[in-house]
Amino acid sequence: MITNIPGYPRIGIQRELKKACENYWTGKLSLERLELTARQLRKQHWDILQQQGIDLIPSNDFSFYDQMLDMSLALGVIPARFRPLQQSFANPASLELYFAMARGYQKNGFDITALEMTKWFDTNYHYLVPEFDHSSGFEILSRKCVHEFKEALQLGITTKPVLIGLVTYILCGKIKSAGLTREQLLQQLLPPYIQLLRELHQAGAGWIQLDEPCLVTDLEPAATALYEQAYHAIRTALPELKILLTTYFGGLEDNISLATSLPADALHIDLVRAPEQLNSVLEILPEHMHLSLGVVDGRNIWKNDFAHSVDMLRQAIAAIGENRIMIGTSCSLLHTPYDLGEETQLDAEIRQWMAFARQKVQEVAALRNILQGDTTLLDENSRVMNSRKSAPGIHIPAVQERMQQISAADTARQQPFSVRQRLQQERLQLPLFPTTTIGSFPQTVEIRQLRSNLKKGHITATEYDNDIRNAIREAIHLQEALGLDVLVHGEFERNDMVEYFGEQLQGFIFTQNGWVQSYGTRCVKPPVIYGDIQRPHPMTVNWSSYAQSLTEKPVKGMLTGPVTILQWSFVRNDQPRMDTAFQLALAIRDEVKDLEDAGIAVIQVDEPALREGLPLRKAQHETYLDQAVKAFRLAVSNVKDTTQIHTHMCYAEFNDIIAHIAAMDADVITIETSRSQMELLEAFASFSYPNEIGPGVYDIHSPRVPGVTEMEKLLDKAATLLPARNIWVNPDCGLKTRKWPETETALRNMVMAAKEARCHR
Repeated sequence: MITNIPGYPRIGIQRELKKACENYWTGKLSLERLELTARQLRKQHWDILQQQGIDLIPSNDFSFYDQMLDMSLALGVIPARFRPLQQSFANPASLELYFAMARGYQKNGFDITALEMTKWFDTNYHYLVPEFDHSSGFEILSRKCVHEFKEALQLGITTKPVLIGLVTYILCGKIKSAGLTREQLLQQLLPPYIQLLRELHQAGAGWIQLDEPCLVTDLEPAATALYEQAYHAIRTALPELKILLTTYFGGLEDNISLATSLPADALHIDLVRAPEQLNSVLEILPEHMHLSLGVVDGRNIWKNDFAHSVDMLRQAIAAIGENRIMIGTSCSLLHTPYDLGEETQLDAEIRQWMAFARQKVQEVAALRNILQGDTTLLDENSRVMNSRKSAPGIHIPAVQERMQQISAADTARQQPFSVRQRLQQERLQLPLFPTTTIGSFPQTVEIRQLRSNLKKGHITATEYDNDIRNAIREAIHLQEALGLDVLVHGEFERNDMVEYFGEQLQGFIFTQNGWVQSYGTRCVKPPVIYGDIQRPHPMTVNWSSYAQSLTEKPVKGMLTGPVTILQWSFVRNDQPRMDTAFQLALAIRDEVKDLEDAGIAVIQVDEPALREGLPLRKAQHETYLDQAVKAFRLAVSNVKDTTQIHTHMCYAEFNDIIAHIAAMDADVITIETSRSQMELLEAFASFSYPNEIGPGVYDIHSPRVPGVTEMEKLLDKAATLLPARNIWVNPDCGLKTRKWPETETALRNMVMAAKEARCHR
């Protein structure tokens, strides 16, 4: 049997790639040193997989920023606005162009907005959306995939190159030119794509992995035709190529016939997300095709249940023979932390239930050994599985009892929005186009060092509190000076919008180095939910109350919503996910009430990940959305009508869930719209969204500072789509990752744009 790893994390155990890229951007690190760091990481990853005896070791799963952006550069998919910049570089595929497409570019006389960014299927990973237009002259600009294969070969390691499948690449992009079709794109992109595959084959690649996660989604007939055309063209051009068609994040369902009929040599399926698909695939799999079984979870941190996995593997072996079986992880390990061996402070009992990327590679190897007769591995794993089921703290009777008592009345506000809007305006006295920010302000080196010093015992809790209060006071005074209408305290005390709350809730545990990539160099350290959740004490009231005491203007209480905490944590897998979401909602509900009782008039409960949790199949949408909306409403519906509830969502398509967003009944929703030039707002306009909305007017994921006129134009466009009385003015997202100078300038421009918009109404 062949062992197969679809992909490995790339940021480094200590986030070496993140630090190197950011130092390169600021000029502290040379290009040569950046590339050296990248080579060292790739070698380290290949060595780990080779030492574990993995047969199909991935290459080209490494990326400086994003694998979809890598593919855009490889195929010459360069948007028109970047071409003058491209022509200014000696190398048309330079790393500077690459980072400009990812982050925007504002120097040397250029002012170019970045590519749009959105979630990679239902994960918290963000990809850069390809933009297709008529003027694109598609050609190979980057041979990164070939270079990295050869790099590994020089180290004595024959890898399996990994490429985004061409159809998934096209389906996940956006067409910017009228009249251009996906069929035309396929015909134009096939020649350079096939040439890359040819060069890999000529370089000595045996298996080549083509990632096609769109095969686990609902496909239109035209998309099905794209798959048939693409793969038959590839096979005709390269009859000897060994293609590993890779799917993940769900089941093939109605696309099983399509996937198994394509001229590939192996098919990879996700048996963690969709174990039920195994029987159907085995029944229809062609005799020439290998089957790669993704039985080890590539998206969570729990140890594999060997007995369960072995049962599925034995079923497949009985059906098609062990010579056609591959054992692997469900998807790339990009979505898991590096190495549990780095976690020296975890509770020992809980730690034994966990596995990070390196351990998951070991689990893949162990499953092959078990099938070859090593029963000691199976016995030890069974002991660990049983210990988790009976451990104290997993199930708390008081939490279970409260869950049973949830009623419909707990999820409804007292009056409809039309009544609440009038009452809230009487209380808050806000101008037209009120200005605010999403919550966080720049987390400077000094602020991060402050938290580090507290953890290390270098300062006392009193000293820490005093310094945080100073930061809050300065932020409040700055916002007043800038002229913002609804202020925030800045969240200086928070390490992460999920981790901060998890640290104060029972049922969570935290890692030291459990970093995963969210986008580019943005890394997060998700908390681990291992048991029932409850709130022992208030979590944010003291900081919010202090900030409110400094100003006559309203200061928002800032909370993270239950669905987002769920989505951005590693969640226990021993009960339905939505049961955990409702436990979280009850904890947030208690915090919301305490904030209101403390005099906070505006409370924001962020749910940026609500759409992220949407199942990939439409048939399952309604059930999930109903439950997600119910969880949000449970968290916020115990307040008076005069208390204004905000929520925030970012980087998501809203058209297909707009009715459920309205059903959340938040008084104000803020969303990301600047990169799409208010395109996302059209869904709210078409739906006649009844509540207030803050369409982001500048992109905080880019260092460029938009001018007043640019933001004013976006507001004018928003006002053509929605009633002016319902429009707020704000950035796309929190400002945690930005620097203070650009933040102050951008916010000053934003306030001026809002004032100009008021003058026109």
